[in-house]
Amino acid sequence: MTRERADVAETLAKHRHFVRYTVQGLTDEQASQRTTVSELTLGGIVKHLTAVERQWADFIVNGPAGTPSWNDPAALKAHADGFVMLPGETLAGLLGDYDAACAATDELLAALPDLDASQQLAEAPWNEPGARWTARRVLLHLIAETSQHAGHADMLREAIDGQKTMG
Repeated sequence: MTRERADVAETLAKHRHFVRYTVQGLTDEQASQRTTVSELTLGGIVKHLTAVERQWADFIVNGPAGTPSWNDPAALKAHADGFVMLPGETLAGLLGDYDAACAATDELLAALPDLDASQQLAEAPWNEPGARWTARRVLLHLIAETSQHAGHADMLREAIDGQKTMG
């Protein structure tokens, strides 16, 4: 693996660790607890990050074909459900799914022939028409997304029992 790929893999692993560390020792009830006015829960963060890993890895390989349409009510409901634990979901199950998604992204990173390969972004109000992202940019976005949600998770966990990831 090149130094660049190793740096990306190491940085992703670091921020994924923060997410896992933040939810360690929680019960399913705690992981599904809302601690702010938003619907966001700790289990929901893990669930969302799993979907993000899978969606962006698929984008690197297949382009926007698998990107959900934001005009589809079912896609919007699935997106909203991706931030909460639904009945029957467990934190252990969500973490297992997250681990599998992360492993698949790591394998893709190691196997990609070229980080400069690009795909056109799907049409969405927040994407510039015709914009393209390289595999590198997608991976950097995954780092940013994971890091941002690790911070969200830390705040939610602190509200449950005072545990902090750092500090």
